[in-house]
Amino acid sequence: MSYPGYPPQAGYPQQPGGYPPQPGGYPPQAGGYPPQAGGYPPQAGGYPQAPPQGKPSWGGGPAGGYPSIGLDSLSNPGYMAGMANQISAVMGGFNQNPSMFAQPGQPGQPGQPAPVPGYPQAPSPNPSMPAYTPGAMPIRGFRGTITDFPGADPLRDVEVLRKAMKGFGTDEQAIIDLLGSRSNKQRVPLLRAYKTSYGKDLIKDLHSELSGNFRSMVMATLKTPSEFDASEIHNAIKGAGTDEACLIEILSSRSNAEIKEISRIYKQEYKKTMEDAISGDTSGHFRRLLISLAQGNRDEREHVDISLAKQDAQALYAAGENKLGTDESKFNAILCARSKPHLRAVFLEYQQMCGRDIEKSISREMSGDLESGMLAVVKCIKNTAAYFAERLYKAMKGAGTKDTTLIRIMVSRSEVDMLDIRQEYVKNYGKSLYTHISGDTSGDYKKLLLKFCGGND
Repeated sequence: MSYPGYPPQAGYPQQPGGYPPQPGGYPPQAGGYPPQAGGYPPQAGGYPQAPPQGKPSWGGGPAGGYPSIGLDSLSNPGYMAGMANQISAVMGGFNQNPSMFAQPGQPGQPGQPAPVPGYPQAPSPNPSMPAYTPGAMPIRGFRGTITDFPGADPLRDVEVLRKAMKGFGTDEQAIIDLLGSRSNKQRVPLLRAYKTSYGKDLIKDLHSELSGNFRSMVMATLKTPSEFDASEIHNAIKGAGTDEACLIEILSSRSNAEIKEISRIYKQEYKKTMEDAISGDTSGHFRRLLISLAQGNRDEREHVDISLAKQDAQALYAAGENKLGTDESKFNAILCARSKPHLRAVFLEYQQMCGRDIEKSISREMSGDLESGMLAVVKCIKNTAAYFAERLYKAMKGAGTKDTTLIRIMVSRSEVDMLDIRQEYVKNYGKSLYTHISGDTSGDYKKLLLKFCGGND
């Protein structure tokens, strides 16, 4: 669609009906947006962002790396070299960074400061995933649906938004086309660009022009991920009743670095610590579970020691199925502190040891918020994409839609693992996420949700 006074640029294809969804994502463009403060901390399961000054270790651990735990002899040089070749093939000639495949004692190994590789130039449209090996970090391409728009210019973008809101009526389609084709780090600077160009507040203008769930989703797209999470936690706590599932969802799925950033923003915005807010609104073992998760202090090493996994599985069995009553503290300590790869191995050992799934045991041993909280933590660790697929399914099934949940997951996972969530959705519920959203929502709200969904399966 063309706008008067907006010359056609090479970066903007002149398509009827706005920007087409782009397969495979765009390579990063020189001269794009500067990185935003408070943007994405490293995502579990995706690529970490380019490193800040200094050399952080993989997974948001301490700058100096974790101390060795005496397992260096378990390294497998052949596997690392093989993985290097496999990744190169999978990613279509992505330039390998030798530090990713370093051996123990070299930079790049857990336990040593690691130079973090940058994004590959163009992710393969269909990355394959190496088989899961305990201790191996599955390396995958970008799994989101929203990518950087090449050559996007914030000053031109705000001109489009201003024209969409000026005069009689609002051009919602122009707003959908624009916000649905910009990455988070391209959307957030629009607030400042709008004020620079027009001396007005973009949020206030959009708020007065839009309404309902469409407005709520537009507002969500203009916050950084951590700002959005902090506001969702605040909304889950304030007012009558607490949205416990929202608290667990955010705290069990974000990395340590993300949780620390959410805490910082929470205190800055709401003048009290996130921990105090949670503590004042919950009680008992469920409160302890949330506060443990809110520390953002989970072990993030990728290595799995099977003998320790067996010990933890035995400890969980002894704390639950194998005694009268349940030692909830033991479940809390293991589920909140241990690394996710380690816990996946623990769940496997537990199943083999007592012939029962850990979820079944939790359901037998616990009840109420604690039961649903512990189950959510386990599901999120076992398979994050399947956990979010289930949250989306439950948000839409039955009478009425839980729109806050739907908006939160569609926006917050759109640049993390939405492609994986879509795969799990169609596998587990027999119809695509796209189809379910289409049948359950309507109007401009539906159009924007489907932009973030990114396609039908």
